[in-house]
Amino acid sequence: MTSERERQKLDTAIRDVVQRNACIGCGLCTRLDPSLELKLDADGFLRPHRTGATGEVSPGAARTFEQACPGCRVDAVRPARSRRHATMGSYFGVWEAWASDETVRRRGSSGGALTALHRWLLDTGRASAIASASTGSEPRRTVPVTIMTKEAALAAAGSRYAPVGVLSNPNVVSSDAITAKPCEISAIRSLAASVTTEGGDEPLLLSFFCAGTPSQLATDELLARLGVPADEPVDELWYRGRGWPGRFTVRAARGESSMSYDESWGGVLGPSTHWRCKLCPDGVGESADVVAADYWRADERGYPVFTEGPGSSALIARTERGLEAVRAAAAAGAIVVRPIRMSALANVQPLQRNRRTSLFGRLVGSRLAGVPGPRYRGFRLWALALAHPRLNLRAARGTRARLRRRPPAPGSAP
Repeated sequence: MTSERERQKLDTAIRDVVQRNACIGCGLCTRLDPSLELKLDADGFLRPHRTGATGEVSPGAARTFEQACPGCRVDAVRPARSRRHATMGSYFGVWEAWASDETVRRRGSSGGALTALHRWLLDTGRASAIASASTGSEPRRTVPVTIMTKEAALAAAGSRYAPVGVLSNPNVVSSDAITAKPCEISAIRSLAASVTTEGGDEPLLLSFFCAGTPSQLATDELLARLGVPADEPVDELWYRGRGWPGRFTVRAARGESSMSYDESWGGVLGPSTHWRCKLCPDGVGESADVVAADYWRADERGYPVFTEGPGSSALIARTERGLEAVRAAAAAGAIVVRPIRMSALANVQPLQRNRRTSLFGRLVGSRLAGVPGPRYRGFRLWALALAHPRLNLRAARGTRARLRRRPPAPGSAP
């Protein structure tokens, strides 16, 4: 009876997140209740659903969910002795970086730095299993994977702009490292006491700058534009990589076809991102140990230029543990690093910079429209709003007007 009461309390908490359209489909809830699984809804996003399976609900599951679910709450991480940038977050070091192996550098989305770190962790024995995301048996879909070899790390290289719940991977609890979206890393950081490696250590948390999770329907739309019907088997699909920034590319029986990153992300994927992502306080991965980002070249206005070239990442060490890992990987020759100023990274990441600066206004506008967002603590969004009052006032008015015309459609609850 105790387990059933806890399941009912968890259901109520999940239902609230889903009805506010704040569920990003990270998979946290499936770790708390074994009878839940993630399925795509009609809008192309992952939601929790009952499987009919039996099993004990974790003690205190509802409270844990409310403290860690990114649709309920996200807390800023401020390690002692770290430096602080208003929009890029806390850090111990920041570098331009790329994989020293040219194959890895080309295969990765932005210089292959994260892939190179995966391979180095496995090669040195620092990790025997890394929870991440990649393509599965159906290349149209993105699924949780466990990387255990250098070959698997290379196969998983490249961004996957589609829904995936890395935390639904049952191996996440025993992985030595986890690479996931910032919201998923935030959830894991909140659960740090209960997610440890076999040696008793917390997993190394790796992430990347995230502009939001696009709908699975956007991938279907891109394939349709390239002339690949829904019933045609796909051999390979990648969103980026094989160059920088790389092209959206599909290989099927009729051959290979592709479109530019600007066309795929700017025209289809970006506009389809989840509503929760538009209210995200942490697209820059503050909860991770190490974060990778595109280190774009910029035009005279300071905006990114998406012409093809050798890939280049920015790596940020958010914690002292992350600082040690980056330095050790560089000393071993796995990555090439060059120190840069955080302001230089902020200058070529206008989306992240502007989103953080105007978020307070968007949260106010959303609440005024009757759609309250998650609770965010420690991000000092009010200070950014005071420094940019007109920008936040416009954001509040625009968000309120858009939501009153067309409120975000919630998915189904378990």
